[in-house]
Amino acid sequence: MSKPIQPVNYSLEKIFSGAQDFLPLLGTDYVEFYVGNAKQAAHFYKTAFGFQSHAYRGLETGAKDAVSYVLTQDKIKIMLTTPLNSKSPINNHIVKHGDGVKIVALWVEDATKSYEETTKRGAKSYMKPTVEKDEFGEVVRSGIYTYGETVHMFIERKNYKGAFLPGFQKWESDYNPPTAGLKYIDHMVGNVGWNQMNKWVKFYEDVMGFVNFLSFDDKQIHTEYSALMSKVMSNGNGRIKFPINEPAEGKKRSQIEEYLDFYEGPGVQHIAMATDDIIKTVAQLKANGIEFLSTPPEEYYRAVPGRLEEHSHELKEDIEKLKSLGIMIDADEEGYLLQIFTKPLEDRPTLFFEIIQRMGARGFGAGNFKALFESIEREQAKRGTL
Repeated sequence: MSKPIQPVNYSLEKIFSGAQDFLPLLGTDYVEFYVGNAKQAAHFYKTAFGFQSHAYRGLETGAKDAVSYVLTQDKIKIMLTTPLNSKSPINNHIVKHGDGVKIVALWVEDATKSYEETTKRGAKSYMKPTVEKDEFGEVVRSGIYTYGETVHMFIERKNYKGAFLPGFQKWESDYNPPTAGLKYIDHMVGNVGWNQMNKWVKFYEDVMGFVNFLSFDDKQIHTEYSALMSKVMSNGNGRIKFPINEPAEGKKRSQIEEYLDFYEGPGVQHIAMATDDIIKTVAQLKANGIEFLSTPPEEYYRAVPGRLEEHSHELKEDIEKLKSLGIMIDADEEGYLLQIFTKPLEDRPTLFFEIIQRMGARGFGAGNFKALFESIEREQAKRGTL
């Protein structure tokens, strides 16, 4: 196995010096999925990933058009939303894309200013600043479109003390399985179409003040059969990171092309969730029934000490244990990281999750790309989509 790939434009100083401050982001507020059956999906995410019941909106709370279940695990919040009748526009999203991410909500100090700053720079409006109130205070929300039908919602909640948002009630359930040790969203990856990556890089730079601090081309991210290109966008404080992928020419169809075919357009490819103990987390997720991509070959793990170079003495985890679970290891100038990827979470080969533990490293596992994509290609071959 070769040494870790050296990415282009890897400069942490550039993140902070190049990012603009007109859109200060405090973090990820929540991620909303449009799904075919939110009640059943909520049970799945609780049972399989250890999420906990948090808030609910539906017929019992006065909602007539859609029902939403909100689940939490440490700092992660996901909302699962299903339409309650055939006339809801949510149906169109589900029919076209299957279950998938509709809204990536960003926590801000001022949702009105965030909307004004982004729309005047060219963002397409999704929701004008709207004040929502109940007995616990008020929330201001606004939103803009990004790639495909995906939306960034700006959430201002400094004057709100309720469980989640106005219109929701606290969701108490007798069934709350143990958590899996998932802490926060590390990054979210978007797939866009041919020759569209640079367009959306420019969108995040010009409209949202992000910077491109990591770039990978098809000479770096390829296997014998397929390739892709990727650029990582980050806001100024580094709390929000959005890698953007596009397909590249190869002998066969890449994972990005497969996603675009089955999602029927651009969208969120995967969500990376951080843990402090990836061995414990992955062992629990496997026991809960989560399926991960196949384990890299023996030679991958034999080469780990050489690939980690000066960080090899820092590795606290047992390599044999990592190998038994299929967890991959990579390093950069600042440390190492551990990561593993689930298989797609639904029958359409679209959205999946990444579990990641950072031990100082700021990168995204570039040295694992070849092993990862070969594993994905093995799954594509089984599906007849390679």
